[in-house]
Amino acid sequence: MIEKLDRLVEDISGLNSKLVILIGPPRSGKSDFLGQLATRRQARVLNVGAALGRELLTVPSTRRHLHAADLLKELADRFSSRGLLLVDNIELLFDRTLQLSPLDLLKRHAHARRVIAVWPGDLRDDRLSYATTEHPEHQDYGIDGLVPFKIH
Repeated sequence: MIEKLDRLVEDISGLNSKLVILIGPPRSGKSDFLGQLATRRQARVLNVGAALGRELLTVPSTRRHLHAADLLKELADRFSSRGLLLVDNIELLFDRTLQLSPLDLLKRHAHARRVIAVWPGDLRDDRLSYATTEHPEHQDYGIDGLVPFKIH
């Protein structure tokens, strides 16, 4: 399966939006799978929760929403290697106080480079979702502009 993902990383190079979303149930090994790809590609994984969280701590809480996207871009530039960015633990991007659209942010990064990201939610009927509908951080997206990659 890692070989299939590795080939897909090459195949998406010519696409306008080069975003692959790794999807699977909790504890299905998505992060481990991304780690294997990182090893194969000699790349680092950007742990958004840890790295962006650390950066945001230096910003007053009332101004974090103004800086979050720019800080993420700086981190993405630092972590990308040979036109590839591997992203995990993106739950922080769903924090309502940051006023971000996580999938749109990932798509923006995927115009400049190939982005492989672990999705912390579900894929049903060609819709990506995060959290349940009654949860305050619930998000729902169509899958246009990305390539879903299911891990079982």
